[in-house]
Amino acid sequence: MNDTMLHWKRNLYIVWLGLFFNHMAFTLSVPFFPLFLNNDLGIENGLEAWSGISISISFLISGLCAPFWGSLSDKYGSKLMLIRSGAGLAAAHFLNYFVQDPFTFMAVRIFQGFMAGFSPAAITLVGANTPEKHVGYALGVISTSTAAGGILGPLAGGILSQWVGLRGCFIASGIITLISAAIVFGVKEVLERKPESNSSLLNDIKKAGSNPRLLPLYGLILLVSTSVLIIEPLLTIYVVQLGGAVKTAALSSGIVFSAIGIATVIMGPRWGKIGGRIGYEKTLLIGLLGGGIGNLLQLVAYNLAVFGILRFSYGLFFAAVYPALNALIIKYADPNFRGRAVSLSQSASQFGIVVGPLLGGFLGGWTGIPFVFLLTGIVLLGAAWYVKGNIIDKPNGARRVA
Repeated sequence: MNDTMLHWKRNLYIVWLGLFFNHMAFTLSVPFFPLFLNNDLGIENGLEAWSGISISISFLISGLCAPFWGSLSDKYGSKLMLIRSGAGLAAAHFLNYFVQDPFTFMAVRIFQGFMAGFSPAAITLVGANTPEKHVGYALGVISTSTAAGGILGPLAGGILSQWVGLRGCFIASGIITLISAAIVFGVKEVLERKPESNSSLLNDIKKAGSNPRLLPLYGLILLVSTSVLIIEPLLTIYVVQLGGAVKTAALSSGIVFSAIGIATVIMGPRWGKIGGRIGYEKTLLIGLLGGGIGNLLQLVAYNLAVFGILRFSYGLFFAAVYPALNALIIKYADPNFRGRAVSLSQSASQFGIVVGPLLGGFLGGWTGIPFVFLLTGIVLLGAAWYVKGNIIDKPNGARRVA
């Protein structure tokens, strides 16, 4: 086995572990922002809106700063950006421990957004340092790290919050994030794919626009990302509304949050194999249908147990969506544009992460949380209808554009 093969696999394992700890640290405390705002910072009126803003503001700043960090990554390497982001995010977690009012909390969230970029840097490093024929596999493996971190994070946060309080969870998040930064010191960047001389965001968008299949996929990624995050600032509040005790709401919410992550780990690899047999277009359709119906079914939940079971069942089907979308982007993009095509998909996802919590926070306070499930279910079913009519029923358009 040559050095390149050894390095890309070694990098994959190291980055997977680093991203796992990084995402675990993030989900250890972020799902409980509504409780922190209410119990520690005294927010009572407009809690849903404050929760949505607190989650969205960090991703908005992260998206705005991404081109700057991306240019430094091209110049100095993705490994340095991983270490930079890990150290900066750890500092932000530690600072949250000292926050005493909601405005200072928002300032720290802005700083956290500025220091973000661990996940994009991880994807870039793996994509740029993996042999072409293994890129799809490697990116698929990397996607499971965030799902696994998303399982343990909320559970650990729920348990820790009962033991050390919500502020103690911020300290734990900071320590775990530092561990993730230390882990990626072992990465070796052996392959460097230099961007084209005329490469720019505008040129990349124009090139993607010349491919009739990529832009619709980016729109679907934006929609799907929004649908996932729209409920995040509301879930803890909804748990209390369904009868969960306020004192144990963090633990109950952690269990509910983890249900989808567990379902993803169970079904994600299986959906990948199914997609290879029946086509990723059909797999995407199944995932969107399951996601839409799953959201609508959550409207009938009358207690926490039923809600948790429905969230898990929804996750079993929705686990097909992201792997299918990523596989289709790789399938439809030219090989020499694949890395930038994946980067643009990350941008679309990031924007959905911004819009989702913000929209969910305001809609939850204005119309009630059940309406958010209704709206999300209808939108996902509409997306499934679009996939059926414009991707599956038009196979000639699905061919890669030369």
